[in-house]
Amino acid sequence: MTTLTRNKIEIPEAPAIPGLTFRNYAGEADSPHVMKIFNACKDVDGVEYHMTLEDIAHNFNHLERSDPCTDMIFAEVNGEAIAYSRVGWYQESEGNYLYYALGWIDPSWRRKGIGTAILKHNERRLREIAADHPVEAPKFFQNDHNNKQVGVEALLKANGYEPIRWGYEMTRPVEAPIPESPLPEGVEVRPVTEEHYRAIHEASNEAFRDHWGYAESTEEDYQRWLAWPLFNPQYWKVAWDVDEVAGMVLNFFNAQENEEYGRQRGWTDPICVRRPWRRRGLAKALIAQSIAMFREMDFDETALGVDTMNPNGAMNLYQSMGYEVVREGITYRKPME
Repeated sequence: MTTLTRNKIEIPEAPAIPGLTFRNYAGEADSPHVMKIFNACKDVDGVEYHMTLEDIAHNFNHLERSDPCTDMIFAEVNGEAIAYSRVGWYQESEGNYLYYALGWIDPSWRRKGIGTAILKHNERRLREIAADHPVEAPKFFQNDHNNKQVGVEALLKANGYEPIRWGYEMTRPVEAPIPESPLPEGVEVRPVTEEHYRAIHEASNEAFRDHWGYAESTEEDYQRWLAWPLFNPQYWKVAWDVDEVAGMVLNFFNAQENEEYGRQRGWTDPICVRRPWRRRGLAKALIAQSIAMFREMDFDETALGVDTMNPNGAMNLYQSMGYEVVREGITYRKPME
């Protein structure tokens, strides 16, 4: 296990709480702290996710444009970790530079000024990072949360962030009727083998280029995808037109998460169709096949995520397939001075 030197971080905006200190990332030894803090938050914040040490390792092993040693902070009270945050950045295909922050504060330590202190520290660090980027490029701070995280919403609005985009998590019971949805002529679904991985990833990257917030995929993105603990191509529905990938639904499920929440949920997500094959019913056919597959596996429901302003009518499609909204996610941005 890699252990780093713990260095104290001074934050001018830190509240006067006895025993409160801030420090940098201490390596893998902090992974249990990350998991403990997240688990203390998720039910309060309406986040249904089963985090494991393997998930944390996978994420940290494939980070790009974010170095935990310089870009992560922990808050402790009398030596006990009670909050953490990490920042990073990426560039949209449209040219915007986006500087994001993520993190969690144990609910018992909220409303005390710790979140404000961390936010101010994060913004200072992100400005340092931005100093190396083109002066003329548009730059924005960015933060995401769901509609149950009212404290995060209040904090962001108080510091000049504004909501700019909304997304939904949607589910449908597998027992509900599945609309008849044949594949377009000349297109077929084939089993996925290892030799197809690169072509499928590249086709997905191409299909998402006209989506909001798109950033060009990198080799590290590809390696992260291959190493994802829930990577399981046997459940994918990938459509081919001769030797070209036309569209896909890369289905997955999380058995540990399903056990924790007492359900059998399969994710019919992500979904994409390349431009030459759009408006022909391909996405609908692949979703129908995916739902039928999970029904045969005795699952209870399927789920997916959608950008509410998707330019290709995704919301209407998913609603026509019986999906209903269960959670809302919101993206906030603030121009960087």
